[in-house]
Amino acid sequence: TGRLDKNHPMVRGHTAPVLDIDWCPHNDNVIASASEDTTIMVWQIPDHTPVRSITEPIVTLEGHSKRVGIITWHPTAHNVLLSAGGDNTIIIWNVGTGEALVVLDAIHTDVIYNVCWNHNGSLITTTCKDKRVRIIEPRKKLVVAEKFAPHEGMRPMRAIFTREGNIFTTGFTRMSQRELGLWDPKSFDEPIVLQEMDTSNGVLLPFYDSDSSIVYLCGKGDSSIRYFEITDEPPYVHYLNTYSSKEPQRGMGFMPKRGLDVSKCEIARFYKLHERKCEPIVMTVPRKSDLFQDDLYPDTAGPEPALEAEEWVSGKDAGPLLISLRDGYVPLKNRELKVTKKNILDKRPLQGPRRSYSSCDTSFSYTVLEELLEEIKSLRAMVQAQEKRISDLEKKLSQFTNGTS
Repeated sequence: TGRLDKNHPMVRGHTAPVLDIDWCPHNDNVIASASEDTTIMVWQIPDHTPVRSITEPIVTLEGHSKRVGIITWHPTAHNVLLSAGGDNTIIIWNVGTGEALVVLDAIHTDVIYNVCWNHNGSLITTTCKDKRVRIIEPRKKLVVAEKFAPHEGMRPMRAIFTREGNIFTTGFTRMSQRELGLWDPKSFDEPIVLQEMDTSNGVLLPFYDSDSSIVYLCGKGDSSIRYFEITDEPPYVHYLNTYSSKEPQRGMGFMPKRGLDVSKCEIARFYKLHERKCEPIVMTVPRKSDLFQDDLYPDTAGPEPALEAEEWVSGKDAGPLLISLRDGYVPLKNRELKVTKKNILDKRPLQGPRRSYSSCDTSFSYTVLEELLEEIKSLRAMVQAQEKRISDLEKKLSQFTNGTS
């Protein structure tokens, strides 16, 4: 906590503003970034704080002709990353080889607002400026269902999959009131729920916890987070509570369930972006017992992928591999990715700062760096001591030659 030094190391590589980032669900040290410079970069972040800024990505993915505003990792397949750009194109990549697996360039006729995978990654849902919500089978490049104007307003919509396969949407009414909706894709004509919220300009961004079926709504420019439980009983979308603060949010990040503190009954953690700071917001359920709360923490998605990229492309589907949080989640150090073929990520181990000259040893570890820094510190102290001794001897010699001793 506190103010960071202005020279604090950063991740730098794009030549234009970064528009989206997403941590890999299967490797806590890997993050992808999308930029206005039309590229996607994948970075390996070491466990320690690097000494210098990281400027070299593991891989750069190039395929879009305009800015890339959306990236999202596949929930269960290894190294599969989706990107959507201002060229109205969605590309699904194999990050391990840097290759495009699927290119969807003939489906959307206008700007894509958001993309969301379903629970097992077999389908995606998208919202678009053409006022359509689509459900797409990406491997077949097929729109399996779509709904025109689920919200009648002209402002941007958002759509996500629920655990049961329904679609939860946010948008605006014709009178510019914010609105939420719940839809069954098998009968898109009528909503399960369509509920007006309030009058505000900020687009409502949904963050969904599939373990508890709670959806959190954060509006850009709002100073509150509203949350609802989605059930299969009327009224289907139940209002739970509102978190309020004084300062508006410019953006919001959401911690995966395995990163929460189960000993404190923490059910959600957000990272609220202010103009000049990032503030963690912790949501807990008060319980008197110190025992593990099974009802709050059902088994959740773990870090192991259920499929390889090649298996997913061939048509296989699998739900996430679940882990228990009873003893808390302990991240693995320097975790290697399991692959069936040569993989870029595995050939680039976690490391300290990269040196720019070509003779740099790529296995240069943080431990070796620490040892070198300690040795330099020791040598510096030794030199300073010798300089002091030389200075003292020169002073005595001067006194002797001047006949003062």
